[in-house]
Amino acid sequence: MTTQQETRPSAATKPVRWAADAVAAMREGARLRLDYSARSLWSVDRVIEDIRQEAAPFAAVELVLRGFGAYAGEVIARRTGGEWWSGGGDHWVRTPDGRLWDPIDEARRCYTGDGSLRLLCRDACDGGARP
Repeated sequence: MTTQQETRPSAATKPVRWAADAVAAMREGARLRLDYSARSLWSVDRVIEDIRQEAAPFAAVELVLRGFGAYAGEVIARRTGGEWWSGGGDHWVRTPDGRLWDPIDEARRCYTGDGSLRLLCRDACDGGARP
């Protein structure tokens, strides 16, 4: 069974909105400016780690993590010329080399102490081996 894949603009609509919401929330709530640079992902990783150390229940932070993952995906898409793809309710960034990256799931892994949006971006932008 195959699912239809969509590329920009329709596949990007939701993640781009989620990323913009995360940027606005960080600007207004944490006074943190996110500028869609790879460097800004250091700050996002730190914020996720702070949330994790507070032991917030996953259900309480799930939408925040989705926003941070979408933000990281937008950083990757802008730096590489990649595009958002969607299928079955999931969203990935496809880089020009054909690889698919799942920054939203990576944000969830960050929350469990097992991931890094900064490293995901580095690998996606530098051709690393961590799809």
